[in-house]
Amino acid sequence: MSDTPRRGPVLIELDTPADNPRPGPGPASEARDDTLNPADAPPIDAADPHLPRPRTMEMVTRLVGRPPSKLTRFFINSGVALFTFLLSIAALNFIDDLLTRYPVLGWIGVALFALFTLAALGMAWREYRAWARFAKIDAIQRQAGAALSGDSMDQARAVTDGLLALYRDRPELEWPRKRLADNRGDVFDARTLLTMAETELLAGLDQQARREIEAAARTVAAATALIPMALADVAAALAANLRMIRRMAEIYGGRAGAVGGWRLARTVITHLVATGAVAAGDDLIHTVAGGGIMAKLSRRFGEGVVNGALTARVGIAAMEVCRPLPFIAQPRPKVGNLVTRGLRGLFGSDERG
Repeated sequence: MSDTPRRGPVLIELDTPADNPRPGPGPASEARDDTLNPADAPPIDAADPHLPRPRTMEMVTRLVGRPPSKLTRFFINSGVALFTFLLSIAALNFIDDLLTRYPVLGWIGVALFALFTLAALGMAWREYRAWARFAKIDAIQRQAGAALSGDSMDQARAVTDGLLALYRDRPELEWPRKRLADNRGDVFDARTLLTMAETELLAGLDQQARREIEAAARTVAAATALIPMALADVAAALAANLRMIRRMAEIYGGRAGAVGGWRLARTVITHLVATGAVAAGDDLIHTVAGGGIMAKLSRRFGEGVVNGALTARVGIAAMEVCRPLPFIAQPRPKVGNLVTRGLRGLFGSDERG
């Protein structure tokens, strides 16, 4: 035989402790593999009983995001129509009786009824204009997405024209509009033009939106931690989230009325669920972990931190719904940063950098 050494893998046997033998083939090794299966690991909530659950924001999301059934909508609409009809008949009979007995008071009632009718028509017109404005913002969003995906300069110019028309009545954006109008002729790339429009028109609005989200997260966290009543914190969180969503619409150019604000909130929650933002991502894991640490000191304060984080998630979703452009060059807000700044403001040391 040749003295040439054999080539191949070298197997080095390591000594295994007697109390922990190396598993070999057989039923024992199969049982050991089953115990090490990651799928059998307990969930986070079961592993850490101190981890707080955002019960308040879960209730708010359930109240706002769950659409009523067809039977419920039919019941509400028919009930409102019947109540309005009966109320109108009763008012007309009352005014007619006043005209018969006391003509002066009757004519005053007619005048007040006419004023109320005009006010109702004005409210309906305002709601219609608000949703027409949201439809314009949605059209700009879709056109911007098409311009970016197709690298279409014509669509990018149309988006820029739409933005300039959308913000023509905003005095604080007068100089950014003028700079964009003067410099857009020097750009020959769709992404560059939309980036310029985003930087000039939306950068300052994004800062206002971040401050609103921080304030809402601070309010929800404080309400959860300080209000001992079961449903009072839910009402406070619901009011804070609705106000934040309405402010997002006002900042980015929309106007949400009474009915429109609720419908916008449902749209935001639907977007939040559709994009999977409800699940804990990297920017929410640290906040939840911080809430677990706080829960060891105070359960309500730990829940407040997590509820504030989910409020920030709702605010980011509202930005994405109300913002005329997607995030191109401007950084997308992160939940951890918003909650950190919001809670820093809760203790009176909010620093704007």
